[in-house]
Amino acid sequence: MDLSTAVTATVSTLRRRPADLLPFYFLGTAVPVIARTVLLLALAGAYLHADLTGRLDAVGDTLAGADLTPPDVENPEAVQRWAEGLAPALEPLVSPTAVALVGVGSVVAVLLAGLAYAAVSAGQMSAVIARLRGERGLTAGIAGVRRRWLTFLGLYLAEVLLWIGIVLLASVAVGVASLAGGPLVGALVGLVAFVVVGIALLLVRIVFAFAPAAIVVDDAGVIEAVEGAGGFVRANPVDAIAYLVVAVGVVVAISSVASALAFLGGGAVVALASAVVAAPALDLLKTVLYGDHRGAVAPVDPPEAGVRAQVTGGVRRGVGETLAFVRLTPGTQLFVAAVGVAGGVAGWTLAEPVVGIVPTSIEARLAGHLPPAAALEFFGNNWTVTIATAFGGVALVLPALSSIAFNGVALGAVAALEENLPALVAFVIPHGLLEIPAIVVSGALGVRLGVVAWRAFRGRLSRVGFADAVENAFWVTVGIGAVLAVAALIEGFVSPYYWRPFL
Repeated sequence: MDLSTAVTATVSTLRRRPADLLPFYFLGTAVPVIARTVLLLALAGAYLHADLTGRLDAVGDTLAGADLTPPDVENPEAVQRWAEGLAPALEPLVSPTAVALVGVGSVVAVLLAGLAYAAVSAGQMSAVIARLRGERGLTAGIAGVRRRWLTFLGLYLAEVLLWIGIVLLASVAVGVASLAGGPLVGALVGLVAFVVVGIALLLVRIVFAFAPAAIVVDDAGVIEAVEGAGGFVRANPVDAIAYLVVAVGVVVAISSVASALAFLGGGAVVALASAVVAAPALDLLKTVLYGDHRGAVAPVDPPEAGVRAQVTGGVRRGVGETLAFVRLTPGTQLFVAAVGVAGGVAGWTLAEPVVGIVPTSIEARLAGHLPPAAALEFFGNNWTVTIATAFGGVALVLPALSSIAFNGVALGAVAALEENLPALVAFVIPHGLLEIPAIVVSGALGVRLGVVAWRAFRGRLSRVGFADAVENAFWVTVGIGAVLAVAALIEGFVSPYYWRPFL
């Protein structure tokens, strides 16, 4: 299969029933939220320990008698003296228990992120091959998480170890050459090693790029997948190089657009598009190429509806599913809202000791505000947060609730530190009337997915029932995205301005 045909098959598969594939890529955005939950619990434990042992009161008493007025930030020496003066007052917080809690929490968070990433990747690629075979992607993806997460984890570890081994071997060779032949010989060997290492790492990356496809197409283990991917690269070097060129081109294009929008303040939407559009497209493309090599895929035909009709129809369905979900879950939404309010109160309380010392200003943050770029950034950031909150709930509810609480703490702290609180309230109200309920709905959706996942894990819900719930969650997040798009337009074009003549 030539590259053009493979790209056409990729686009057709991605457009036909995206709700049967994209939820696993939405879940990928939730991996940081799932891992962050452990670290937040560790930080909460450290804070509770400091409070119960009186260390927090001791820090407060010390700070009460100190001059906490921040120096001129343009004077580095003054800033350094100010920081050195504060350090002794904060030392009681650095207790062995607190250090152990944060250290263990950080390690567990990193390990959990790795495990979650492997599990999500197994689900994504299993859903991809199912869609290419005309089967339901979500049920295959759910089965793939259980069957293949360990294989994907082993594959990623194998690639990391290979990279480390190649670099170490080259370093040893250069070191030995330098000791035996002197600096000039070492420099020449180093130059050769640089070229050889570059080629070796490139070959490793090409092979391991197709190894995930080999796992799901051939139902293979790590070694068999690497062998299969290597065989594909040897038999189809043009296809392999073409895929690599496309993948690099996509990465470069996304990076360029993200850099340009980040300069204007709109990079979040590009990051989201990369995670939920570019990533599945590249996974589909490499699986089409490898699957055609194995004669194991039958790409679907493109949908009859045009792209515009698909988008408008999808938005309408998403809004409808969102309204239905809201009507069916009032109690869950009240519970999630209470968690958010509790987080806001906690944030306000935590910020009180530094009120007036570390002031914030909504007017200062709006300086240089560009409405179109800002609206795009608000939409991208807020939709990413709601997607991650909702799908993070799959990990037994807690990540969804921790995300709601974390955002509540952040908002409470910002409100407590705001120099002109009426201006902040006036700024938030127009878009907040849509944005805050949307975030609450995403938290309620996360709670629902957590309960459904637990029932499926216990064998009380079929795989098909679990897949139906995940697909419904996808459409609800689409509806939430539509609401957030309107909120972002208001936040970009209305909220920063209407109140200024009155306050």
